[in-house]
Amino acid sequence: MKLDNISKMLLEKIANLHEIPDGAVSFRRNGKGELIRSTPHIEISRKADGSGIDIHVLSACQNEACHIPVVVSENGIFDEVYNDFYIDKGAVVTIVAGCGVHSSGEAGHNGIHTFHIGENAVVTYVENHIALGSGQNKVLNPVTNIDMQKNSSMTMETNQLGGVDFSDRVTKANLKAGASLMVKEKILTSGFNVTKTNFRVVMTGEDSKCNIVSRSVARGESEQVFKSDLIGKAECFGHVECDGIVLDNARIDSVPKVCARDKNASLSHEAAIGKIASEQIVKLMTLGLNKEQAESKIIEGFLK
Repeated sequence: MKLDNISKMLLEKIANLHEIPDGAVSFRRNGKGELIRSTPHIEISRKADGSGIDIHVLSACQNEACHIPVVVSENGIFDEVYNDFYIDKGAVVTIVAGCGVHSSGEAGHNGIHTFHIGENAVVTYVENHIALGSGQNKVLNPVTNIDMQKNSSMTMETNQLGGVDFSDRVTKANLKAGASLMVKEKILTSGFNVTKTNFRVVMTGEDSKCNIVSRSVARGESEQVFKSDLIGKAECFGHVECDGIVLDNARIDSVPKVCARDKNASLSHEAAIGKIASEQIVKLMTLGLNKEQAESKIIEGFLK
């Protein structure tokens, strides 16, 4: 299928793609599903009511990839989709999602994703969001619901790469025995952007594990609120780590919370918010960078 220059640019930024890839794909543009392609081990189908897609990953899927990018390049489109992922027992799959918005006016996308992860399945999930173009009120509200069966594993990398005026990011998960969830989040805000992040993870199974690591940078007059609620209802391990850099007149609120509902639950959290150390900037300036370039390099390394 033919892609315009804006679609190509957004695909590159959210999925590191220069064209529609081979393999299992669902490509959505400006509120319409334009392409669905299944493979023998990954079946993608539209929901009967048109509200989203179902993705069924069979047990025979071993180290295959599925791409489901979304592009919004027209003003006035506020798209909402409900996507369900059914990962069969023992499957190993990488799912690359995300949304790019490029408009001169109001536009947005809400992706509500629900994962049903079978026993011993291994899922890598990458979700990137970015907004470009002039104008205001670019809104991206991702919701991720995760149900993990015995001894399953999920690594979730979620990144908001800038330009999003408002975002309310919600992740909820339930972990059965031996299940393991690793979350890596990176957030960049500037101008008058407002971003809210909320994690709620319940570990109901023995030997379940959850590790949430959040890195964020707030510039300009932007605001960020990070909240997490880690609940241990069995012998389990959970850790939340959130680090933030505040620049200009920005603001970051961090509220990590852990709740032990079993005497053998091992839960911990840590939070650190601060500015860039002046000695780091001075060191880079001695190498030939100006202050702005030095600051950008430090932020790039922090969010890498």
